[in-house]
Amino acid sequence: MHPAPSVIAFTTFSGLGFGLLFWLGIGLPAPTGWGAFGYFAIAYLGAVGGLLASTFHLGRPERAIKAFSQWKSSWLSREGICAVVTLLIMAVYGAGLVFLGTRFTLLGWLGAIGALGTVFTTSMIYAQLKTVPRWHHWTTVALFLLLSMAGGALVSGNARVALPLLVITGALQAFAWFHGDGRFLASGTTMASATGLGHIGRVTAFEPPHTGTNYLMREFIHEVGRKHAVQLRVIALGLGFVLPVLLLLVSGNLWIAVLAAISHVFGILALRWLFFAQAEHVVGLYYGKR
Repeated sequence: MHPAPSVIAFTTFSGLGFGLLFWLGIGLPAPTGWGAFGYFAIAYLGAVGGLLASTFHLGRPERAIKAFSQWKSSWLSREGICAVVTLLIMAVYGAGLVFLGTRFTLLGWLGAIGALGTVFTTSMIYAQLKTVPRWHHWTTVALFLLLSMAGGALVSGNARVALPLLVITGALQAFAWFHGDGRFLASGTTMASATGLGHIGRVTAFEPPHTGTNYLMREFIHEVGRKHAVQLRVIALGLGFVLPVLLLLVSGNLWIAVLAAISHVFGILALRWLFFAQAEHVVGLYYGKR
């Protein structure tokens, strides 16, 4: 799949934003006044900024409102509805903390559930796709949720919670890469199965289907060299998980925590690039890219 900057930004920053809203909703941390304002400003910048970034990937961004209309069948529509409802609930909850110094516990928990629900619906946009075997797996959903919670805990300054979540998420990410590398082959999808001609003999394309590139080739086919992928995986694990864990273990200093959060963000950006770039769509068979 084409690793578009807009969807990389969307999946990275909206996940962090909603992850922070989750922890704020359950009261970890539970700031009031200007402290609460600062936390909610960061959370909304991530969540709303990420959602807005995703619209740049649409062919007609001005029609983005129509994405809400297919909630019965589309995970994209469900994501949009969950996001709006969660942001509205957390706006009221945050206002109570900032202006009244009061925590509306029920609203906070509802907002926290909504934040995780939004991340879950985002993950299902990708996990539902049988045409992308690397994504069509439970680890996709688990990683979206864990990355959001780990990143949110890290940004909130809750090192005690962030440390185990970062370790677990990093280990699961390594497993997902290892297991995902062979998932396309294990799916049994070939040119023969796609055409239904396998019983005749070996099926190959007689000629390329197109003399030039087209939309499908631009959006659904992206080839990454094995050496390049390994290097990026090391960078993603190092910056996203290993370095933040080491920094948090070394010191509880505020600036060390900020550095750990910045390192994590850059690591997740690399991870998200790989998430899209290494996702092999079955349409690649048709164009001889598998």
